[in-house]
Amino acid sequence: MPQVKPKKALGQHFLTDLSVAARIAATLDDYKGLPVLEVGPGMGVLTRPLLEAGHDVTVVEIDRESVDYLKTNFPELGDGSRIIEGDFLRLDLAAIFPGRKFCVIGNYPYNISSQIFFHVLDYKDMIPCCSGMLQREVAERIAAGPGTKTRGILSVLLQAWYDIDYLFTVSEHVFNPPPKVKSGVIIMRRNSVTDLGCDEALFRTVVKTTFGQRRKTIRNSVKSLLPPGAQVADSPLFAMRPEQLSVAEFIDLTNIVSSARMSAANNN
Repeated sequence: MPQVKPKKALGQHFLTDLSVAARIAATLDDYKGLPVLEVGPGMGVLTRPLLEAGHDVTVVEIDRESVDYLKTNFPELGDGSRIIEGDFLRLDLAAIFPGRKFCVIGNYPYNISSQIFFHVLDYKDMIPCCSGMLQREVAERIAAGPGTKTRGILSVLLQAWYDIDYLFTVSEHVFNPPPKVKSGVIIMRRNSVTDLGCDEALFRTVVKTTFGQRRKTIRNSVKSLLPPGAQVADSPLFAMRPEQLSVAEFIDLTNIVSSARMSAANNN
């Protein structure tokens, strides 16, 4: 069957180096008892080593041409029964593996990679491991620790629930067509946290608000989250900027904001 033509609108850059595909597939070696959901398989360059390693693979692909290619060339996917044609971002992942934990992997489209990881985060208690390849800058941001300029919203929200490692960089020359940037491979392993110890929705709001004004100190960026005249407990966190804070410090900050809100409400 003819090769699938990469489509710019879908952000498709097909990996051509089989050794790189094998290294990415190997990130799930410790999770062979769990089913695997592969995002955006294209022509199956990553699907093949996953299947050869004995993984129970289901793929989700939005491109009709790629779906047809997979149905023809990957009978292991069960005449299409393990090929989901659709948009990963719109899928109810719990319905695909009801009552079961599963891993997520992929050569993720650059243009929606951040959204993919936010979607994974919504199912964090079902996904003990998520790995794969994405634009290097985004991969570095996800893994960035406190005090690094690349640290951002996605870094903190994901690191609250996952231990994240940046594994290796991939050259732009092993893709068709070659992207204009290098790629990075990461792995996220679910940590032992079951409760953040703060209001989780407010935690997200605090993280997004402070990074939305990342040039400001925390003292100034959280003002918009507080009612007028709210009394806030003094903290050394207020002199810092968001990229300097650890997850634990963001949790402390969330509790400070929460307490100030409750005090203001009780005084009115």
